[in-house]
Amino acid sequence: MAKHDAAHAHQFDDAEQQYQTSTLGMWVFLATEVMFFGGMFAGYVVYRAAYADAWGAGSRHLDIGLGALNTAVLIGSSLTMALAVRAAQTGRRAGQLVFLVLTLALGSVFLGVKGVEYYHKFEESLIPGPGFHWPQPESRSVQLFFSFYFAMTGMHALHMVVGVGLLTVLLVMAWRGRFNEAYSTPMEVGGLYWHFVDIVWIYLFPLLYLVDRHTH
Repeated sequence: MAKHDAAHAHQFDDAEQQYQTSTLGMWVFLATEVMFFGGMFAGYVVYRAAYADAWGAGSRHLDIGLGALNTAVLIGSSLTMALAVRAAQTGRRAGQLVFLVLTLALGSVFLGVKGVEYYHKFEESLIPGPGFHWPQPESRSVQLFFSFYFAMTGMHALHMVVGVGLLTVLLVMAWRGRFNEAYSTPMEVGGLYWHFVDIVWIYLFPLLYLVDRHTH
């Protein structure tokens, strides 16, 4: 759909060129993010193959209920984000505000639940480092699992925080009536970022929470 509006910046020939450039820029950025997370996923695969029993023991110590809850929360937030984008494309200001607020609320719930999980791991002395305590065999290998757990979920949570900030900016823009049938580029680009972060979690959940669950 062509974008026509005086909102396009002076360095672009027209609004359509700005729209295409903005969208391409976000896709390029997301490609670099895929490579970033891909490095952690590759390391995870290597060490899981080397320490399969310890990986299973560590995974079974995670709260699958909270992990599943967060998965459902993020799937719901992808829906509300898509609806916010559609509302922007059709110029429905009230819809933009409602769905952005819902997406923000769901994102905040996710971060809150993740904070609860981290607190539980702190109480159980499962934070990698000098204070790590694992009373069963393979303590060092299990500590490696939790190192990956905190690195991968921590980076994901950081991206969620950035996403919440981005949604806040979009909410302010929507409140000011910036988006309509002719101009919705920031909302669409923001939606791409939010969906990417959600997809990353869809992979993290089974890789971290569902290791060897079927055998126990």
